[in-house]
Amino acid sequence: MSTAEGPASGLPVRMPRPRQPGRHRRPELLTTPDGAPALVLAVPGTPSSATRSLAEEVISIARSEVSGLDPRIGYVDGDGEDYPTLEAVLTQATAERAGDSPAAIVVPLLAGPEASVMRRIRKAVMDSRSAAEVTDVLGPHPLLAEALHVRLSEAGLARADRARLFTVATAADGIILATVGGEEAVQAAGVTGLLLAARLAMPVLAAALDIDGSIAQAADQLRSSGSLTLALAPYLIGPEIAPELLHDACKEADCAGADALGPYSAVGKLVVAKYTGALGMAQQSSQSAAAH
Repeated sequence: MSTAEGPASGLPVRMPRPRQPGRHRRPELLTTPDGAPALVLAVPGTPSSATRSLAEEVISIARSEVSGLDPRIGYVDGDGEDYPTLEAVLTQATAERAGDSPAAIVVPLLAGPEASVMRRIRKAVMDSRSAAEVTDVLGPHPLLAEALHVRLSEAGLARADRARLFTVATAADGIILATVGGEEAVQAAGVTGLLLAARLAMPVLAAALDIDGSIAQAADQLRSSGSLTLALAPYLIGPEIAPELLHDACKEADCAGADALGPYSAVGKLVVAKYTGALGMAQQSSQSAAAH
């Protein structure tokens, strides 16, 4: 905890600069403390140029939110210089920060819990012998409900603004929230699903792409409750699964689908929130996010 004279213990924390008066002042840009750990984005799935582009866009958003950030990308299934493994990235960060603890804060690029991926991330931390901290996944969170709404509206499956009195010919009246990670992931997605249901004023059911029959069961339940036009909303950033799995899920549910969340601005902001929260800067971070 910091005092007026400076930080009492642990990592140094810069005191905020005086803010300019006035209603239309620019939000104060959050600044990392001197010697802060690297932000290592742990990217799941098979590496590809599309995956790298997505991760770089998320990092770009994070940079715009925090000054002095040292962001890096590590791939859970990485291989070689183009797609460095998470272990290699952590080893390098540790070597550059000898004596500092932690050397890095690892933020999984996951919307919901996926136990197998999280185990591999923690194993990479152990194998790198890095004093790194691993944060929770990005969800559940209201910002992800917002992102899901945007992706559905982009696909013409939901109104962009529920307050406007216009209709969308292809709009759905029931949403399947598709996730991966088994029952644990379904339960976590259900929390964001409730927030999405409130935004859209329609039923939303979470289902797992990696549980046989889960998508079809959710579709049957929605239709039996009166929903006639369904849509599938991936509760996924994107790299977690092969794109064809989403196509197959839409066929299974006999419905149209939206794109995965991808590098939506909310994803970058949540990555920053996880990082700054691990540094004990959560309050400043939330104020910054609220101002945008």
